[in-house]
Amino acid sequence: MVACGALAREILALRDLNGWQHFELQCLPASLHLYPERIPDAVRSAVEAGRTQFDRIFVAYADCGTGGRLKALCDDMGVEMIEGPHCYSFFEGNAQFAARGDAEMRTFYLTDFLVRQFEAFVWRPMGLDRHPELLETLFGGYRTLTYLAQTEDPDLDREARRCAARLNLSYQRRYTGYGDLETALERQR
Repeated sequence: MVACGALAREILALRDLNGWQHFELQCLPASLHLYPERIPDAVRSAVEAGRTQFDRIFVAYADCGTGGRLKALCDDMGVEMIEGPHCYSFFEGNAQFAARGDAEMRTFYLTDFLVRQFEAFVWRPMGLDRHPELLETLFGGYRTLTYLAQTEDPDLDREARRCAARLNLSYQRRYTGYGDLETALERQR
């Protein structure tokens, strides 16, 4: 399995929870999300390298901002990947996330990973540590921060509330568990 590093903890938790021994995991750097145009080439390299050792490879990424290029690559290479536009969608469940549609257009989402890595993946890359005046420009169009929680962790909930306050957004938490990620991994057995 070639996976996004942002999913490593969740994939390993699912493996341990279900006693799955049917895959080996190689994670690519989560920081690729800061440059989504680089994701397809990184996945291609990992899949090509993996083919020397494995008969079957699964790509644990959604589209993740590649504009359909990752899906086209996976189709061309004959490998399956997780359905959905991004992890927010498949954690909640793609159908349920899509049904929310326009109602959540002004929502900024965090997952367990992004709550833990808020400084490294949101605050600093967007320059808010150096230029706090950018906050309104970058987040002024949002109204709500929705934390899609994979786990029941009060510490993460407190941190997600703090993230919402830092961004001047109202706070909402929805427990999703592992959603369609678990379903996709189960199908790989």
